[in-house]
Amino acid sequence: MTHLILQAPNLVASNIEKIAAIASAGGVQELGNTAVRLLDVDPDARPEVQACCDEFGMDYAFFDQIARLRDCRILAMDMDSTLVNIECIDEIADMAGRKAEVAAITEAAMRGEIKDFAESLRRRVALLEGVEAAALESVYEQRLRLNPGAENLIGTARRYGLKTLLVSGGFTFFTERLKARLGLDACHANVLDVSGGKLTGRVQGDIVDAQGKAARLASLAQELAAAPEQIIAVGDGANDLKMLALAKYSVAYRAKPVVRAQANYALNVSPLDAILNWFRM
Repeated sequence: MTHLILQAPNLVASNIEKIAAIASAGGVQELGNTAVRLLDVDPDARPEVQACCDEFGMDYAFFDQIARLRDCRILAMDMDSTLVNIECIDEIADMAGRKAEVAAITEAAMRGEIKDFAESLRRRVALLEGVEAAALESVYEQRLRLNPGAENLIGTARRYGLKTLLVSGGFTFFTERLKARLGLDACHANVLDVSGGKLTGRVQGDIVDAQGKAARLASLAQELAAAPEQIIAVGDGANDLKMLALAKYSVAYRAKPVVRAQANYALNVSPLDAILNWFRM
């Protein structure tokens, strides 16, 4: 039996009925105010369902069976524009009046147009030379916000025994604060070099790029003997693709087209904790 879960901040009954008819659904279950499960649907209706959901502003997900959340072992997430609402490096650059230049490189890297993420990061960090280190605190306090549903997703995952991993091409200044704030099990990111209270424009040590993210997730999966069907991974940019490829529940969150095309699932309109509706508790 194939299930189809539909989600949106404002579900419209007539839209649900139209999709149920297209998918030849055997029944409809409400999962709260923002989600429904269509039972015994025709999986071959996927292209039509996708077209309707795009038109209606809904997220959809097909499942052969609904797994238990407690049977998963890992929730892995990207940070910038996934767990949080900003690209931290762009906001640091804004403090130096260089946001447009840095953001253009960030956007090209996330779309996959710059293939060498490490090189793109070095180019961007070089533009931060001379910025007061105190600017990082300002970005964290004044501009960084958790994306909707983040706390509930992470808190629920932890309650059901999943290990939580934050892997970022961003910076440890932010990941370590988020680790403490959310009770994350592990974080990996890049270290900004600071001298005399100012950024030097360099990164210390190896850069956490797409391969680095995937390696961290693969290592944790090996440690926990977690199979792909026991891994949830969430990201938005091209440098998340290798990490997402390790998870059955690969989620493109408000993602670039290249990521939506390759991830198994997408959240284009729903909050992060909409992922929880895909599982039995």
